Amino acid sequence: MLISVIRTVILYVFIIAALRLMGKRQISDMQPSELVVTMIISDIASMPMQNTSQPLLSGIIPVMILVALEIAASVIMMKSRLFRRIVCGSPIVVIDDGKILQSQMKRLRLTTDELCAQLRAQNIFNLDDVQYCIVETGGTLSVLEKPQKRTPAAEDMGVTISENKPDSVVISDGRLLDSSEALCEVKKEDINKILKKNNISIKNIFIMTISEDGSYKIIEKEKK
Repeated sequence: MLISVIRTVILYVFIIAALRLMGKRQISDMQPSELVVTMIISDIASMPMQNTSQPLLSGIIPVMILVALEIAASVIMMKSRLFRRIVCGSPIVVIDDGKILQSQMKRLRLTTDELCAQLRAQNIFNLDDVQYCIVETGGTLSVLEKPQKRTPAAEDMGVTISENKPDSVVISDGRLLDSSEALCEVKKEDINKILKKNNISIKNIFIMTISEDGSYKIIEKEKK
């Protein structure tokens, strides 16, 4: 039993490291090759977990080979547009200047119900509102609404908006974040001065944020 637990922990850590090497991607953003490699890795890793008589290396070595192949393929795709097109395909326009391209939808085996469902997910409930719609290689839709349906930008209205950085979290659940200095350019000494001024300790803070102009917000932990 103990051996199974140890093998599972080792494989768990190894698979996480392997997927980190492949890069940060959500499932919906994965290219076909990345999704296939991820699925194969999960199957290979499960074998040594279930069968303790099987050598641990029989799961680790194939995973290392797959990750190496995927990294090599991604490097080649950066260099060769043709190779990327072969492996990942190309974006396909399904609505061109307000006209639905039925031949392209048949090519993708994309039904009108599926198209409308994905448009509704982007808060578009009328096909007449769409000027261009492109199915990306990952299966997601990129949509450009008709000019009269687009939300006007500040530039269109002749309004100048000052640029502000988002508030940075410097304390989370009673811990000072190491990245706080880089995020908001505020030193730990300044944070300690703020805490001293408010007569509160770090361990009693649920979250603390600091904005670009130096203003801050402190939310204390709820008392049990």
